[in-house]
Amino acid sequence: MVRREVVGAHYGLRDWLAQRVTAVIMLVYTLLVLLALVLLPNFDYGHWHALWQLPLMRYATVLFVVALLFHAWIGVRNMFMDYIKDTGVRLTLYVVVILALIAYGAWAVQILWGE
Repeated sequence: MVRREVVGAHYGLRDWLAQRVTAVIMLVYTLLVLLALVLLPNFDYGHWHALWQLPLMRYATVLFVVALLFHAWIGVRNMFMDYIKDTGVRLTLYVVVILALIAYGAWAVQILWGE
């Protein structure tokens, strides 16, 4: 009889599910943008700008960015946990990635709502 010991913090299922949910959110957003591009009467600056003035596109884009950042964090964190054994280096890289993701998120919000 083989006795299996359960170790770790049990992130596996939660991370797997979060990766799938965020991927579905990003897929739906991509389809929404493609549909919007197909429905644009002309692909020029005026129509493109008008599209991004719609609250639906702005909020959908924010949801996409949040999903993308969360998706990226889970993937990078899991790679670091698997391949970087030195705790100090791993924690330093965690901080660098977190700061970068926060900066990217703030930049995306600035692009969407900055006039």
